[in-house]
Amino acid sequence: MFTTRPTLQGTFGMVSSTHWLASQSAMAVLEDGGNAYDAAVAAGFVLHVVEPHLNGPAGEVPIILAPAGGEVRVLCGQGPAPRGATPDHYRSLGLDLVPGTGPLAAAVPGAFDAWMVLLRDHGTKSLAQVLRYAIGYAEDGHAPVERVGETVESVRELFTTEWTSSADLYLPGGKSPAPGELFRNPALAATWRRLIAEAQAAGGGDRTAEIEAARAVWRTGFIAEALLAQAARPTLDTSGAHHSATLTAADLAEYSATYEAPVTYEWNGWTLCKAGGWSQGPAFLQQLALLPAHGADLPRYGSADYVHLLIEGCKLAMADREAWYGDAAPVPLDTLLSEPYNTERRALIGERASYELRPGSPDGRTPRLSAHARAVASGTPPTGTGRPAPGSGEPTVATDGATRGDTCHLDIVDRWGNMIAATPSGGWLQSNPVVPELGFPLGTRLQMAWLDPGLPNTLTPGRRPRTTLTPSLALRDSTPVVAFGTPGGDQQDQWQLHFFLALALRAPVRGGLDLQGAIDAPNWHNDSFPGSFHPRAMRPGSVTVEARMDPGTVAELRRRGHDVTVGDAWSEGRLCAVARDPATGILSAAANPRGMQGYAVGR
Repeated sequence: MFTTRPTLQGTFGMVSSTHWLASQSAMAVLEDGGNAYDAAVAAGFVLHVVEPHLNGPAGEVPIILAPAGGEVRVLCGQGPAPRGATPDHYRSLGLDLVPGTGPLAAAVPGAFDAWMVLLRDHGTKSLAQVLRYAIGYAEDGHAPVERVGETVESVRELFTTEWTSSADLYLPGGKSPAPGELFRNPALAATWRRLIAEAQAAGGGDRTAEIEAARAVWRTGFIAEALLAQAARPTLDTSGAHHSATLTAADLAEYSATYEAPVTYEWNGWTLCKAGGWSQGPAFLQQLALLPAHGADLPRYGSADYVHLLIEGCKLAMADREAWYGDAAPVPLDTLLSEPYNTERRALIGERASYELRPGSPDGRTPRLSAHARAVASGTPPTGTGRPAPGSGEPTVATDGATRGDTCHLDIVDRWGNMIAATPSGGWLQSNPVVPELGFPLGTRLQMAWLDPGLPNTLTPGRRPRTTLTPSLALRDSTPVVAFGTPGGDQQDQWQLHFFLALALRAPVRGGLDLQGAIDAPNWHNDSFPGSFHPRAMRPGSVTVEARMDPGTVAELRRRGHDVTVGDAWSEGRLCAVARDPATGILSAAANPRGMQGYAVGR
């Protein structure tokens, strides 16, 4: 079968990420004797440098890791709401939604600490060894991809009139970063050099002590001081007013990334692992639970029946996400993934496209939705709900399918069989003003929580806002086989499901999984549920497909009532994947050709 690139195969190590410099930096760590976790940390910090419009150190990163011979674990790098982030506080400011930009939307930063905990517990390299690649690209420069400059241009007026520290970095001499020219971030390089120096001085040559010292610098040292100073500055946000953050020194000092067990679901001989109900990850599993238990019982791959079934199942899963997912109340995952519940839900899928938001009633409980969600679902969105303001939310995919950028992803498997999938995001250059002393901004993940009381995703101090970030790991016979994921906000668990089914249903290539073919296959998404990002709109009945989808399938979807938009031929999905064959030890990898920057490397 023709694909845009080969599925790589080897035995030493495999890396796939959303930027070639991160992939090659991770491979360099593997070549230097490091393991998959050392390589992931190095790549994560490189992504902060080369994709600053998509992630930053003060953002978030959920990680799924499978140590060779050990148990699959989730490492949560999603920070909670600060102690002062109460709905009453936001409503006292005249707000009905958390703004999509600015310090008022900042959760406690989680990404940096998660990378440090991963390095401490599972890595072998020193802090200096994994940070040297990011320092090099920040200090000496790198050639930026087009979307960095395009993103800066979209917020030029904001930067030059309000967020002047961002203009100083991203508009030097009035010019935005351009392809083919070196772009530098000397403040970020200086931050990491100072962090290393202070950690080495405190650690006395002990690797673990140095990492712990670096965590302390982030929480209570010069980095914390600079973050808090920036958070206190009144800043113009998407509400049209100037607000300061609720983030305090105590919030920073008390945060630690944590481990937890993954949520799992068995389907057709596979075990799929996702993060818990504080993420949208279980929506992937719910979509699987709505399908026949055996792949052979699915409609023909790529047919109108097949695409219709997946679209309608996704609508039901995402309606449950809206009603039941969050960190402010227990999520009834056992019931949501149970066969009786899904038998009942499956009966709702008819021959016609649904335009309704239909959450279920697990254990007989009545679903509750936010007032905003009820409004957008009824077709009468609140005043001011419409197109996002420049820089707000997570720029994902436009309604025409055109790429708008969004998040990052990386997957790595090493020669020992260690495997990892991570989806870093948040702290985008367009989310908050650059902290001038540090070279990066705060994040805006609180925009995903509601201000209505009593919901699973109500903004609650000490609780995580529900995130769209959702890496995946798949096992067969209790053995990790595939790590995968994608950027894409609300599209992530749609595109990943389509990838996984393509992988599971298609014939092997060269004796192994057809990773590249599954990534290249025509993809699609729908927006028939309230969006996770400001202004949190909904497009009932919508489906956006790639122009490569069979025209007969498109015509049949329209006949069934789907509101189909045909986007560009290569516009849906940003997937990365690595795999290991337990029987042979052969490793493989593939990366997304869309956007022309994802890259797989290995040997």
